[in-house]
Amino acid sequence: MFSTRFLDLPPLVSASGTVRLPGSKSISNRLLLLAGLSEGTTTIHALLASDDTQVMLDALRTLGCSVVLEGEAVRITGLGGRLVAVQADLFLGNSGTSTRSLSAALAVLGATQGGRFTIRGVPRMHERPIGDLVDALRGLGCPIDYAGNDGFPPLRLGDGAVHTLRLDAPIRVRGNVSSQFATGLLQALCLVAIEQDVVIEVVGELISKPYVEITLNLLARFGVAVRNDGWARFTIPAGSRLRAPGDVHVEGDASSASYFIALGAIAASREAPLRIEGMGAQSIQGDLRFVEAAQAMGAHVVLGDRWTEVSRGRWPLQAITLDCNHIPDAAMTLAVMALYTTGTTRLTNIASWRVKETDRLKAMATELRKCGASVCEGADFIEINPPLAWQAAVIHTYDDHRVAMCFSLAAFNAMAGSQPDTAPHALPHGVPVRVLDPHCVAKTFPDYFETLFGVASARLQDIPVITVDGPTASGKGTLASAVAKALGYHFLDSGAVYRATALAAMRVGARADDEQHLAQLAGHLDLHFTGTAILLSGQDVTETLRLEEVGALASRISAWPLVRAALRTLQVSFHRLPGLVADGRDMGTVIFPGARLKVFLTANAATRAERRHKQLISKGIPANIDSLRAELELRDERDQTRAVSPLKPAADAMLLDNSALTIEASVDAVLKAWEQRRPFG
Repeated sequence: MFSTRFLDLPPLVSASGTVRLPGSKSISNRLLLLAGLSEGTTTIHALLASDDTQVMLDALRTLGCSVVLEGEAVRITGLGGRLVAVQADLFLGNSGTSTRSLSAALAVLGATQGGRFTIRGVPRMHERPIGDLVDALRGLGCPIDYAGNDGFPPLRLGDGAVHTLRLDAPIRVRGNVSSQFATGLLQALCLVAIEQDVVIEVVGELISKPYVEITLNLLARFGVAVRNDGWARFTIPAGSRLRAPGDVHVEGDASSASYFIALGAIAASREAPLRIEGMGAQSIQGDLRFVEAAQAMGAHVVLGDRWTEVSRGRWPLQAITLDCNHIPDAAMTLAVMALYTTGTTRLTNIASWRVKETDRLKAMATELRKCGASVCEGADFIEINPPLAWQAAVIHTYDDHRVAMCFSLAAFNAMAGSQPDTAPHALPHGVPVRVLDPHCVAKTFPDYFETLFGVASARLQDIPVITVDGPTASGKGTLASAVAKALGYHFLDSGAVYRATALAAMRVGARADDEQHLAQLAGHLDLHFTGTAILLSGQDVTETLRLEEVGALASRISAWPLVRAALRTLQVSFHRLPGLVADGRDMGTVIFPGARLKVFLTANAATRAERRHKQLISKGIPANIDSLRAELELRDERDQTRAVSPLKPAADAMLLDNSALTIEASVDAVLKAWEQRRPFG
C-alpha cells in the first residue's frame, strides 16, 4: 500500500491480465454488524481488509463481541440483541456505513436496555448529515443528543434509563438523502420486532435502492425476511430474531470493479482482455449494473457467474446521458470515462454525491477540469466534454478513495483519440497524472495501485528512473532508498547485486579471476528484494552482504566485462511501474543512460571513513579509522581507473557533495531537483 504524499502515474498505454477484487465494502460492513447483533457465531470469509471494516471490527470488540481472526476469515460471536457494554465511546473514522448503522442499532439498544454511547468520526464525518435518521429514531422514543452541530455527528445515544419504544405507528424516514438511513433502521429494528410487526415508511423516492436490496438480502441470511412494498414501505415481521447463519462469504466489490471495467473498455484488446475475478452475473450488488452503462459507452463485456472480462469495443467511447440513481458510487467512474469520448456525457440524479466522503460533485468537476475537460456542474447532475488538449494534472483526492481510484484512469490519456489497432509504441506522447494522498484508497481497496500496476503497462521510456551513483561509503544507498520511499518507486541497490554475486562465488569456491565461472553464477542469480530484506536462493542474506570481505570481492569481480553483462539484464528488470531509483557506480552512465535525473553523490574520504567507522563500531566490529580511509582511497582509485565502466559522473549528472549534509537535507535536495523536472508546475 502506498503511503507516500503523492504518487505520479506515467502515461499508461495498455492493460491485460487478471484482477482479483477485494471483498465488497457494502457487504462486509453489513455482515459485520449483523453478526455482532445476532445470536450465535458467524464466520465471515473473504472479508474486505480496509479502514472502514477495521473501525467496525474495533467497535464490535468494544461492545463486547468476540472477534477472532483466522487468516482471511473472521469469526464473530454476537450479542444476541443484549448489551454487554452499556457505555462506550466509538470512533468510526470516515465510514458512513458504520456511523449510520451503529447509530441506529445503539440508539435502539441503548433506549431499551439503559445504555449510553457516543458515536464520532473524522472532521469530514461530522459534516455528513444524519438528521433524518436521528429524527426517525427520536420519533420511536430513543433519547439522542447532538454533541456538535445539529443534524450531524458526533452523537450521544441513550441516557442510561430504560425506555419503551413507540412501535405501533410506522417509522418514517426521507429516502432522498441517503439509503444508509433506511439500512440502519432495517438492521436496528429487527432487534425490537418481538411482539408486533414493525413498519418503516419511506417519504419520497428512495435513492440507491440496490444498496437497500443488499441489506434485505443479508437480513434474510440472518433469518429475518422483510416484506418490501415497492420500496416505499418495509415490514419487519413480529417474532423476528437475528440468528447467525454460520459460514458466509463476501463477494468481490462491484464498486471497485468499476475501475477495471472502465480500464478494460479503454485499454484492453479483444485478444488480451482484462479479466476481473470475484464479481459476475450472480452478484447481489446493484453496482453490477455499471456493466450496462459501460456497454452503452462501448465496452465489450463477457459475464461469467463470478467473473467478468472486458475489452475495447467502440472507440472512442460513446458519450451518454444516464440517470445514475441506481449506481451513485460507480457513476463517478463514468465521469472519468467521459474523458475518452467525443461528445457530451450527462450524469443525472447524483445529488447524493454531495454528502459522501467529500462533496463529490464539486470535487469531480474541479479535477476533471484540471485534466482539460469542459465541465458543467449542477445541483444533481454533471456534464463533461473531453479535453481538446490533455494537461498534466495534480489530482487532489479530498481524502476520498473513489476520487483517487477514478482519476488513475486519466493516466491512459495517450490513448485518447487513437485508432483501436494502434500499437502502444505508435501512440502520441501522453502526460503523467499526480495523485495526492494515494493512501486514501485504504478505505476500501488498500492495494489498488499495486493491482493497477500489475495489469497496466507503459512504454519503457515513459517510466521514470532516478540514478544515484558515487564512491564507496558516500551514502548513496541510504539516499536512494529514502528517495524511492518518498516517491513510492522501486529501489535497486546495484551494490547488493554485485555483493550477492560475490557471496555466491564464495559459497561455491569460485576464484576471483575466473571470469567465465563468475559470469555463469551472475547469470543464474536467484535474487529478490522483499521490503528491507534481500533474499539469495530463498535465504535472507541482508546482513551477510554487508561483510567487508564480501564487499571487497564484489569490487574485484565487478571489473569483469562478462560479469557486468550478465548482471545488466537483472538490473534493467527493476525498471517497472511506477518508477525506479537505482544506486551504484554506473547506473547513470551505463545501465540507465536515459534516466530523467542522475545524481552523483560525493563526500571526502575523511567523512566517508568516519561514517564507515561508526557503522562498524555500532555493530560491535572493531575498526581503525585511518585504515578505513586508506582502504576507501585505494578502492576509489581502483574503481576510477578500471577499464570497464570506471566510476565517474554522467555528463548530465547533478553533483551533490554531502560531506556536510544530513541525509534529510540530501533527500530534500534530490526531491527538489526531481520536482523541477516534472511537468506539473
